[in-house]
Parts: sequence; structure tokens; C-alpha cells
Amino acid sequence: QVQLVESGGGSVQAGGSLRLSCAASGYVYGYLAWFRQAPGKEREGVAVRHSVGSTRYADSVKGRFTISKDDAKNILYLQMNSLKPEDTAMYYCAAAPSTTSWLLPLEASRYNSWGQGTQVFVSS
Repeated sequence: QVQLVESGGGSVQAGGSLRLSCAASGYVYGYLAWFRQAPGKEREGVAVRHSVGSTRYADSVKGRFTISKDDAKNILYLQMNSLKPEDTAMYYCAAAPSTTSWLLPLEASRYNSWGQGTQVFVSS
């Protein structure tokens, strides 16, 4: 399994922006995704990217969040703009090997490697 380390979380006012990073210790041909979990809620898939570049977003973040990857540095990013208080959560990076570039799952059960998380707090 690949080791994943997230960073970039913090506190921001509503309408602000943050960029999360996820450094991977090895190469994964498949899915790299961002999930989030707020207190008392289930873990929610936010965005996923396959190695070929295909992406998918949760409806709640479409148009505001962008997932991308620097292949040279092997770092996954999540650019979060127009943040809302409801975006407050612990954000996790996850990985799953796969040759199926079109499925783009946002279910946590599909992923077998996880980072430790980085906290995002959005104040109103």
C-alpha cells in the first residue's frame, strides 16, 4: 500500500480558499481521491482523479473545488474556492489501484490506502 500524507488544512472565512496537498510515497496507477468527514457524519467522497486524468466531483463541490496532480512531485491537490461553513470537516486523501479510468468511485469502501487527514474549518 502507498503511504499518503495530507497537508494544507486550516481555518478560513466563508468565501475564502484553501489548497490541500497529499504527498504519496509510491506510484499508484488508478484512483486518487479526496474524502471528508464532519463530526457525527459519514465519510463523504469529494473528488476523484484517475491516473489518465479523468475526474469526478460530488455535487456539493462542483464548480468550487478542483482536483489535480503534479506527476513529477507525485502530489495530489485539492483547490477549494468559495468555501462554505458546511465544508468544515477532516479531509482525507485515499488511493486505489485500478485500470478502469471511467468508474471514478466516490465510495470510501473502494479505497485501500488512506492518509491521516487534515482539518479544514470554515467560519461564517
